[in-house]
Amino acid sequence: MSKLNTFDFVNIMFERGFIHQITDKKNLEKEIFINPISGYIGFDCTAPSLHIGSLIQIMMLRWLQKTGNKPIVLMGGGTTKIGDPSGKDSARPLLSTEKIKFNKENIKKIFKKFLKFGNHDNDAIMVDNADWLENLNYISFLRDYGSFFSVNKLINLESVKLRLEREQNLSFLEFNYSLLQAFDFLQLYKNYNCKMQMGGSDQWGNIITGLDLVRKVTSDQAYGLTSPLLTTSSGSKMGKTANGAIWLNEDQLSDWDFWQYWRNTEDLDVIKFLKLFTELPISEINKLEKLKGAEINDAKIILANEVTKLCRSADSAQKISSSSSNLFNKSKTDENLPSVKIRSSEITFINALKILNFLNTNGEARRLIRGNGARINDIVVNDENYTLCSEDYQNGKVKISYGKKKHGLLILS
Repeated sequence: MSKLNTFDFVNIMFERGFIHQITDKKNLEKEIFINPISGYIGFDCTAPSLHIGSLIQIMMLRWLQKTGNKPIVLMGGGTTKIGDPSGKDSARPLLSTEKIKFNKENIKKIFKKFLKFGNHDNDAIMVDNADWLENLNYISFLRDYGSFFSVNKLINLESVKLRLEREQNLSFLEFNYSLLQAFDFLQLYKNYNCKMQMGGSDQWGNIITGLDLVRKVTSDQAYGLTSPLLTTSSGSKMGKTANGAIWLNEDQLSDWDFWQYWRNTEDLDVIKFLKLFTELPISEINKLEKLKGAEINDAKIILANEVTKLCRSADSAQKISSSSSNLFNKSKTDENLPSVKIRSSEITFINALKILNFLNTNGEARRLIRGNGARINDIVVNDENYTLCSEDYQNGKVKISYGKKKHGLLILS
C-alpha cells in the first residue's frame, strides 16, 4: 500500500463503507488537509471484552492512525456507572467499581493489536473519563454548563425519544448520559485538541450534543462521524449468534470459533466485510467480488484469515486455515482444534457435546444426536444414551463434531 496522507482518511472512510453520517464534510476535509486531526471513540466497560460489533469502530481508529492522524481511545470508566440508553429498551444493570475496573483492564488489551501507542505525534493515546467524571461537582457542572444544554433537544434524541414513545421507563440517571458524553468531548478538546468524535450511528445524537457544547464553550468547530449499525444480509445483528457473542478477546472465545465465524459469512456480506474489517486494497477486493458460486468460499477463507490476523495473530490464522482444510479433506484429526482435557475416558456423548460448549442442555444434545447431527471421529452416532469408551480414543484423543462445521477434541489427561 502506498504512503497515505492525513487527508486520505475521509476518502477511505467513504470508499470502504464506514460512513453513515458526517458533519460538515467540506470543512473537515479542509482542516484535515492542512493539519493532522485528533479523533476519539468511547468504549464503555460493560463486559470483559468487546465483541465484533465494536470492530468497525476500532478499524476507524486504525485507519485514522494509518493516515497520519491521532487516535484517542476513551475508556468509559465513569460513564459505565451511568449506562448508555442508546438502543436499549431498559436500563443496563449497574456494575460495581471492581467489575468495571476488571472489564476495563481486559478491554485495554484489544487495542494494542490495532494501534501504536507512544509519544510520537500520531501515536495513539488511551484515557479514562473516570479521571474527570468521578470527582465532578454536580452544582458546579450545572452552573458552568447546564445552560448550554436544551431539554427540548435532549428529549428528541433517538435514545430518549424511543423510550418515551414506547412508554418504557427512562431514569434520570440514564438521561444524564448524553450530557456526560458531551462533557467528555469538551475535556478531550481542551486537553488534547481533539476535534472529532466517531461512533456507531446510534451515537449520532450524543455526538451532536458534544460538538455543540464544544462550539458554545470555545467558539471552535468540532466534527462528528458515525458508522452504520451493521446487520448481516439475513437481518441478524453483528456480533451476536445463537451460541453467544463473537468476542474479540481470546479468553472469551477460541481462535478456532472466531475464525469459523468469519469463514461462515453469508455470501452477500463477504465483500462488505472485506472492505470494513481487512486492509486488503480495494483493487484486490474488487477482483474477489467477481467470484461466483462455490468460488465465493475462497473469498470467505481470505476474509477469515485477514480478520483473524488483525484480531488474534497471523500464526493463529495460518494454523486454523490449515486445520480447516484438513477437516474438509478428512485427512486427519488436527491438533489445532479446540480441545478440553478430561480425566476419564468414559463420558456420555451428551456430556461430551456440552463440555465442548456445542450445546447447553441435555434436551438440545438429545435432539441433535437423534437427528444424526453429531459424530464421533467422523462417524455418525445416533444413540442418545451412548457412552464413550477407551476404544473411541486415538492416542488419548477423540474428535467430537456438531454438524459439519463445529469440531473439538477431548483429551485424556
